[in-house]
Amino acid sequence: MKKVLLIIGLSLGLSPLFAQEEDIDLNADNSWLKAGLTAGIPVGDADDASSFALGLDLRGQYLFNPNLGVGLASGYTNYFGKDDTDDFGIVPLAGFIRYYFTPDGLFFGTDLGYGFLTGIDDNEGGLYVNPQIGYHNRDWNIYAYYQNTFAENDLDVQSVGIGATYNIRFK
Repeated sequence: MKKVLLIIGLSLGLSPLFAQEEDIDLNADNSWLKAGLTAGIPVGDADDASSFALGLDLRGQYLFNPNLGVGLASGYTNYFGKDDTDDFGIVPLAGFIRYYFTPDGLFFGTDLGYGFLTGIDDNEGGLYVNPQIGYHNRDWNIYAYYQNTFAENDLDVQSVGIGATYNIRFK
């Protein structure tokens, strides 16, 4: 039931952003695919079972104006097990919003969605939140993040780290 409410909430919350009377012109100046890597240190509950987190970050972004971007985010973060604990991971499915202060420079944003857990018994996942702050230019984004999946059974899978993505422009 939580999943259904989350999906409905995201749909209703993000739909006004995409509701426009004009056709959206996707071009190399306002839309692109971001692909990159993340590396982090587990904190909280995850620190007890993992020593390091390494991930793949995939995003599709559309800029409404030079300062505001929205899109969809996914990827995979692997948490390397420690002390005879098996590796486990998170596959996020999230919407995101970013605010860019200038065409090159500081940005902040957050992902909000659902994090599907892999390698953990009796726990499918939960609310996924990933705030970020970083530097961007036309081709690259370098950022610091805090990732938290509020999973079932009072388990929070958290990490802090850094990431970098490369912007692949749509033609």
